[in-house]
Amino acid sequence: LGHRTVWHVAGPPNWVDSRGRAAGWRSVLEAEGRVVPEPLVGDWTASSGYELGRRLAADGGVTAVFVANDHMAMGVLRALREAGRRVPEDVSVVGFDDVPEAAYFWPPLTTVRQDFGVLGRQAFRLLLQRIAGRDVESARLVEPELVVRESAAAA
Repeated sequence: LGHRTVWHVAGPPNWVDSRGRAAGWRSVLEAEGRVVPEPLVGDWTASSGYELGRRLAADGGVTAVFVANDHMAMGVLRALREAGRRVPEDVSVVGFDDVPEAAYFWPPLTTVRQDFGVLGRQAFRLLLQRIAGRDVESARLVEPELVVRESAAAA
């Protein structure tokens, strides 16, 4: 969307999900030759997103933020709004998980959706293969989907 870079509010580094999301964010920025800012680390809660969002809001150079889950994104949205930073006019925000409430955040949150039903069935199938003593097939990638709402725009 024309942003020079995208900041990242990450989840706890000891979580596999957090590390994977941060690695994906980093690899895209590096592939595009963009500056990779140091991620801000939260704890998956809206309150940690709010505190980190206050730091981002104070930096006028921040124009885009990828948040590792929708709850932290809710906190980031509030912090930006309180600081007078307009979303998406001044700062684009994208979350991850597509929680049911994401459509009702203000503005409605653009987010990444994973099909947890498919992920669960795949994990259960692999578990049954392991229990049966069979060779376990390699896991298949479940493609995430970008759910475009109103919190992201071109720079």
